[in-house]
Parts: sequence; structure tokens; C-alpha cells
Amino acid sequence: MVETLWQSISSLPGYLLDANKRIYWLYLLSAVVMAGLVYSKLHGPRSLKGFMGFLFPSDVWLSDSAKLDYGLFVVNKLIKALTFAPIVLTMVPVAIAVSDALEWLFGAPLHLAWDESVVIFLFTLMLFLIDDFTRYLLHLALHKIPFLWEFHKVHHSAKVLTPFTIYRSHPVESYLYACRMALTQGIVVGLGYFVFGTALSMFDILGANAFVFLFNICGSNLRHSHIWLSWGDKVENWFISPAQHQIHHSADPAHFDTNLGSALAIWDRLGRSLIRASQVKDIEIGVGRYDAGHDSLSAIYLKPLREAWLTLLPKNARGEVKREK
Repeated sequence: MVETLWQSISSLPGYLLDANKRIYWLYLLSAVVMAGLVYSKLHGPRSLKGFMGFLFPSDVWLSDSAKLDYGLFVVNKLIKALTFAPIVLTMVPVAIAVSDALEWLFGAPLHLAWDESVVIFLFTLMLFLIDDFTRYLLHLALHKIPFLWEFHKVHHSAKVLTPFTIYRSHPVESYLYACRMALTQGIVVGLGYFVFGTALSMFDILGANAFVFLFNICGSNLRHSHIWLSWGDKVENWFISPAQHQIHHSADPAHFDTNLGSALAIWDRLGRSLIRASQVKDIEIGVGRYDAGHDSLSAIYLKPLREAWLTLLPKNARGEVKREK
């Protein structure tokens, strides 16, 4: 156990060197560059010192909310290593099941002899699209199903946003996203095998899906930040900008359950939950006009368990439990 814990802790700095992680150094650098473009358009005198103050305000980065994010970044890694990592759904059995199901429905695999570069492009694109769509579906469920919302509320209870807020999640939510990823990859690999055969690979940049890399390099770390970066209405009809995701974190009830998409805005357009940055002025970050009570690590981990259980009880029983408290 000690060795497992140490391996988990020692792997954290590697997030800066892994293009599959949101805080990869190149993604962070691109966010700084884009923040510089935003700063350059501000009124008044500008300087390097002023830019550093704009980029790293102490009331954001040293706030109690941000400190909890830093703690969760470490503790969640340990919890994952000790608990659900060994029991999370894996891609291989899903891929085999999908391939077998397609054979049962449609007969022998197609194994189309298309040009290798076309196959790689289609497989890469399919991975990106289905991954983004399943992220949207799970995110929608986390907002709309009261039991799941109690766990997702942890993420929305952040009172400030920094790139580390991406790691502000309850282990139950993290487990669901891990299973979602296995399902997504299994579906795409199983479908890809049925259509194209075993020669499956994806276009990657530094080990990351090329489309995911491009999304992350276009300021993904500003999504969880105090820096308002809009891409304009036309682009925001198709892709979720950093400003649009900040609207998703707004404490204004008018913005609840909006901009649920990860990279693509088309799912929100279909679900009529899309808001463009031009439609919003000032926002306050949080879960609404009440305090979620996630003011400590213990509250973040334990309170959602109790509140989620209460959602399963009849309404009159919920009141009795709360009075006993």
C-alpha cells in the first residue's frame, strides 16, 4: 500500500509532461499566451508586472477554494489508486462485446480495404466525436439526476476557478468518468474493428488524439480561470469557448445546466442549452444563492454521500433525517 501511495504521489509532476493531461506544460503556455492577448486589449497602462498581477491575482490563486482544489488534486489521486482503479470498467471487454454484437446483427466483419491514412483519420475523428458526445451525456445526467448532482456539486462549489479546478471532483464522479472513457473507447474500437479490421491507430500529437490536442492548445486551461476569453458568436455556435464554460459555472439560476459540452457546442444547440458569451455580462462563480458547505476536504468527500442518499428517500423521510441531524 505504501508503495502504491508513493507511486501515485511521485507521478503527479508527470502531469506537466503528459499531453493527455489538461495541465501539460504546452497547454499551460498557450493559455498564458492567450491571456496575454486578452490583457493587451484592456484599457489603461500595461506592463509585465501588471500582466503577472492580471494572470495570478492572489485573491484567486490563494483563496480557500483554490487551496481545496490543490488538496483534491493530490488526495483524489491517492483515493483512485487505493479504491476504484482496480475495479474500473476496461476497454477490451467492451470492444469485444461490440464487435461480437455487430457480427451477430450484420454477419461477417466488413474489413474495408481503404487507404490507411483515411482509416486513421476516420478512427481518430470517431474517437473524438463519440468521446465528446458521451462526456456531454454524462455531464447532462450529473446535472439533471438529483442523486448524481450531489456529487457533481463538488465541482460547482468552487468559488474561484483555476486550471486545477478540473481536478475538483468527488471520487464517485471520477469513477463514472473513468467508466465512460472505457465504454467510449470500447465502442469505437469494436466498431472500428468490424469496419476496418485490426489495423487501427489514430493521428496523435505528442501521444494525444490530434483533435484533443488542438482543443487543449486553444486555451482549454482558461475555461477554469478568471480570464474571460470569448471566440465570438459564430465560433461559439460550434465550439465551447473558455468564457462559455465560465458561464456554465455561474451562480445565476438563468445559467444553470447550460453549456454542458466539453469541446463541441453542437450538443448544447441540439439540447437548447447553449449560451454564447455575448449574451452574458458579469457572472459570479458558484452553485447558486446558497453555500454548498464544501469548505473542507472532509465535507467535500462525506457530505455528497449523505445528500445523495437523502435524494433516494421519500420527501417526508428526508425531512425526518434532517431534523435528527
